[in-house]
Amino acid sequence: MPAEDNPLTRRGFLKATGAAGVGTALAPLGAFTAAQAGDAAKAPESMQVPTRPFGNTGADVSILSLGGVLRSSDQMVFKQAFRWGITYWDTADSYGWGKNEKAIGRYLAKYPDHREKIFLVTKAATSDPDTLTEKLHTSLQRMNTSYVDLYFLHYVDDVKGELTPAVRRWAEAAKNDGKIRFFGFSTHKNMQTCMLDAAKLGWIDGIMMSYNYRLMGTDTMRRAVDACVDAGIGLTAMKTQAAFSANFYASIGSDTDDALKMTERLMAKGYTAEQARLKVVWENSHIASICSAMPTMTILQANVAAALNRRQLSTGDRQRMEQYAQRTAPGYCGGCAHICESAVDANVPICDILRHCMYQHGYGDCKRALRFFSGLPESVKSNLTATDYTAAERRCPQQVPIGKILSGVCVDLS
Repeated sequence: MPAEDNPLTRRGFLKATGAAGVGTALAPLGAFTAAQAGDAAKAPESMQVPTRPFGNTGADVSILSLGGVLRSSDQMVFKQAFRWGITYWDTADSYGWGKNEKAIGRYLAKYPDHREKIFLVTKAATSDPDTLTEKLHTSLQRMNTSYVDLYFLHYVDDVKGELTPAVRRWAEAAKNDGKIRFFGFSTHKNMQTCMLDAAKLGWIDGIMMSYNYRLMGTDTMRRAVDACVDAGIGLTAMKTQAAFSANFYASIGSDTDDALKMTERLMAKGYTAEQARLKVVWENSHIASICSAMPTMTILQANVAAALNRRQLSTGDRQRMEQYAQRTAPGYCGGCAHICESAVDANVPICDILRHCMYQHGYGDCKRALRFFSGLPESVKSNLTATDYTAAERRCPQQVPIGKILSGVCVDLS
């Protein structure tokens, strides 16, 4: 069909797919598996997502982890994920106000024999031992299980302040009681510092951190990963799509010839840009698993296809992704809160705000962003417009236009 007769032109197609999260332009499972399995129609039931060792814990986990907020109505996603060998399941007590844990509990009640094959992870955002005990008890009840394989402190950004001796004693007691097998934390900001500090502790089993084609090449992230590997800590990558933090930056690079060529080259090889971003993370063998939100069968199928595809990205493809990351860096917050937030006098959680802008504009999770923005203290909301972000912008390694984005947040709140 001639381009002028086709409503979805090559440039329009990229604008619709290239800057969005995984699941927008998805190569079918059969495209990856036919050559490997012979019969693509029968392949999905017979193939299994590969596994990797989780640090020095002795556990092997699927390289793709089922994450995100799934509901009770999504039981088929749970079932199909299990069939395809996605046995690392990640949740948190706060996801959907506990609804995600309850959904997992309904699945395990129906398929109790699957429990021993599932590496089950949940989280709680507290460092208080008594509260941890209460939250773990509630999570176990919700999920119809007597233990979790890995328990995370959620949203850690200061290891020295949050992973206290009291927390260590609590974790050791929970292990001795058979309530948890392993212990660690998730981190969305100051990731590299948290990882380096955790590697020195000697009692952290696992870490989940933002890790993607935008961050993995930095010297600080390389050092952090190496330190964790030397310490035997299992690593789980999240935010692997590295979505943009604001919608007016979602168009950066998406209309350029470089972005068009990158997308077209990848699709000619049988996978999308979104799948390539997963593959480039898996090329680091020290990353045990990628935690990905897969709320639909379409996204689940596409991510499994990427996990099963053994074809490596070419050097040229990786270089093009790196160039794209560099050219669009101002649209992505690297999570180094200690750099930007220390440059302003007022109390403004810059990184948290930028991360929720990403949820809203990059992942389309407007409700989550609105809840966060609405919950900001009035003093913080006042500081958003009254603060001078010039110094923070000068220090930002990504050169994010912090003031402009936060001004947009003020408009959204008004």
